[in-house]
Amino acid sequence: MSMNDIDDPAIKTEVMPVSEFKSKSGLKRVFSAFFYSLDGLREAWRIEHAFRQELVLVIVAAVIALALPVTPFEKLILIGVFVEVLIVELLNSAVEAVVDRVSLERNPLSKNAKDFGSAAVLLSITLALATWAVILIPRFMH
Repeated sequence: MSMNDIDDPAIKTEVMPVSEFKSKSGLKRVFSAFFYSLDGLREAWRIEHAFRQELVLVIVAAVIALALPVTPFEKLILIGVFVEVLIVELLNSAVEAVVDRVSLERNPLSKNAKDFGSAAVLLSITLALATWAVILIPRFMH
C-alpha cells in the first residue's frame, strides 16, 4: 500500500517541491559539490575572521603534531580535533549567514541560533584542548 492509496487527507503527506539546485545527478553532481565546497572554503577565508584564525591554528597544530614523538594514530587525532573545530566554525558561519539572510533585525530566536552556534565552536575548541592535554601531559610528565 502506497501513500497514494490512502484516502484520509490527515494521513497523506504533501510532496515537497525540489530545489532547482538539486537537479544534478551522478558524476556531474560530485564535481559540482566539490567546486561548491571549494567556493565555501574560499568565501569563509575571505569574510570569516574566526575561520582564518582557526585555520592558522590548525596549520600550526598540524606541524607541531607531526613533529611530536607520538604514534601515527595520536598525530591523526591531534590534527583531527582541530580540523573538527574548522568544521564546526563553518557550520556556525552557515547558521549566522542564514539568520542574517532572514532578517537583520534583533530577535531573541536569532540571538539563540547564533549563540548556539558559538557555543558549539567553544565546545569543539574545548574538546581539542582536552584531547591534546590527555595525549601530551602523560608523555611529558615523567
